[in-house]
Amino acid sequence: MAARCRLAARFHHIHGANIRLDASHTQATRVESFANGLCFSQEPLAPGQIFLVEIEEKELGWCGHLRVGLTAHDPQSLEVVPEYSLPDLVSLGDTWVFAITRNHNRVVLEGEQAQPRGRPWEPFLRIERVRIPRDTLVGRSRPGRYSHILDELFKTNVLPATARRSRIGVLYAPQLDGTADMHIVINGEDMGPSARGLPASRPLYAVIDVFASTKSVRVIPVDYGFPSLQTLCRLVIQKHIVHRLAIDGLDLPPLLKSSCQHE
Repeated sequence: MAARCRLAARFHHIHGANIRLDASHTQATRVESFANGLCFSQEPLAPGQIFLVEIEEKELGWCGHLRVGLTAHDPQSLEVVPEYSLPDLVSLGDTWVFAITRNHNRVVLEGEQAQPRGRPWEPFLRIERVRIPRDTLVGRSRPGRYSHILDELFKTNVLPATARRSRIGVLYAPQLDGTADMHIVINGEDMGPSARGLPASRPLYAVIDVFASTKSVRVIPVDYGFPSLQTLCRLVIQKHIVHRLAIDGLDLPPLLKSSCQHE
């Protein structure tokens, strides 16, 4: 699964007409208008694998935000990439997409009480049998004097889901009846089963619609097994500093310093 996850943590070369990918296919930017911003994961997702993106750039003047979901359509099978995920791509069938709003899309099941914000921090997010390190799932502010304060707001999911640097992911969890539930994760918080009855036996690609006020997003790779040496170093360094501005003065390799400041 590890090799497949690395491949899926990139955008597909098939995308909307207004999207430009960087050389690594990990950053997608809508270069004009507010539509034609559809992107897909490079490979189908494995069960329980999250496709995670961070909002890098916003654009004022448009109404609406990022849209995420899953599709059973191979992007290469599309004669034309639809202008919109909603309703165009969804109308093709076997596609489940939801608009991310400023107030999240928390799905409260019948008989379940909505969980309050600011719950005790747990190192792993658990969705049924899926277990994902929460540290990577949570957005982080740009390095600055108040980074340590803003980062706590991301951890408690107080900031709007559509804020710059928020991290939003989508995955599917197989069920005993052979179907799957789709879950949207916002800054480390599971929004609940946003869609049920997905065909778990078919390849499912992540859908990211860089729509309206969301202008640019970046794919965030997620470690599922043992953390990498760079991740372990980053966590130790971050544990011993007050805020990330102090990292500038440390004698560290440039790549590790960048990771400590931005991840």
